[in-house]
Amino acid sequence: MVVGNGQIEAGIGNRIDAADLVVRFNDCRSFGAGGVKTSIVAVCNTGRPGKRMLEEKDWRENRAVLEADAIWGVRDPEKFSAMRGVLATTHPELDDFCDDYTDGFIEFCRSSDKQFHGISAATYDQVDDLLAQYRPVPYVTPSSGAIVVAELLNNHCQNDDELTIAGFSHEGWEWHPWQAEKAWMDALASSGRLKRL
Repeated sequence: MVVGNGQIEAGIGNRIDAADLVVRFNDCRSFGAGGVKTSIVAVCNTGRPGKRMLEEKDWRENRAVLEADAIWGVRDPEKFSAMRGVLATTHPELDDFCDDYTDGFIEFCRSSDKQFHGISAATYDQVDDLLAQYRPVPYVTPSSGAIVVAELLNNHCQNDDELTIAGFSHEGWEWHPWQAEKAWMDALASSGRLKRL
């Protein structure tokens, strides 16, 4: 079960908690209305979100973060470092977008007995290729939700696993390719590779 930070339909928390594995994102805004079970917290480990989470006592003491077995860093440090020069020209306002805080999350995991997993650039490249067929408007990077769905499908799900998503409203930061991601996930749902809760 992958639970985004979008709107959660009332009454589905118990169904989310019944899943074998539950992934939430960053500050885990889905916690509560979207159930409480949390196996993995997927974080933006670069830029302002990563810096903020590591600096905030509230994030470190968030119940979902405390209960998670693992933290996943969704942004490959080398890939994002390589983006810095291009972004300096195309999006100068994102001057700290590629600042890497992965080591801080690794240390947090070490001190709190959690596993850390970094999602590789290969997953990003694959998602970029998949989204291209839906002719996305220019974007900076796919959303964390899209990256985690691809990572689970490609590297973690077994043949008999059922991948379900909830709280995916496909809207938010202006530089994610929301409509292309929605079209891709709708296609995955139509082919039976995932379900929407």
